[in-house]
Amino acid sequence: MSTNEINESGICLKRCDGKNEDFVENCRLLDEDLERRVGKVIQRDKYTEFNQLDQIKEAVVAYSDGVVAGAGAMREYKYCDISNATELKRLFVRPGNQGKGIGTKIVTELIEWAREKGYEYMILETGELLKESVHVYKKLGFEVIDNYGPYEGMTDSLCMMKKL
Repeated sequence: MSTNEINESGICLKRCDGKNEDFVENCRLLDEDLERRVGKVIQRDKYTEFNQLDQIKEAVVAYSDGVVAGAGAMREYKYCDISNATELKRLFVRPGNQGKGIGTKIVTELIEWAREKGYEYMILETGELLKESVHVYKKLGFEVIDNYGPYEGMTDSLCMMKKL
């Protein structure tokens, strides 16, 4: 799907960067959601430094009838054994829009953009407690790998990779 193309389900995807106001607000809502869902189980502050938006140059915001439905991003990743990789970051579909395939559409757009930029792999970190996310990633061909880089030794983390 190209930028701003509306598909059959009325979803519009917009490519932008990590400074886009809709993307930034979506990340704030993601953090609130994660705190509510897993904050009592895991120590989330250890992930803060890995979720900064200042290094995000590629983001996708999904709109449903002109209203933000979700967003996600990628950033170049050079700190593991995998060369020519981009890391999927900050994916969140807002309540009321979940279960409609919007997360799949956002990730698919990011995969296409990563291919356009010449990346060979997309990696990501999530958590086993986030079963819906893990399901979407597996459906899109991501496979579980050993925890990479900053997530090595973090038992709450689940890392995945897809060859593009």
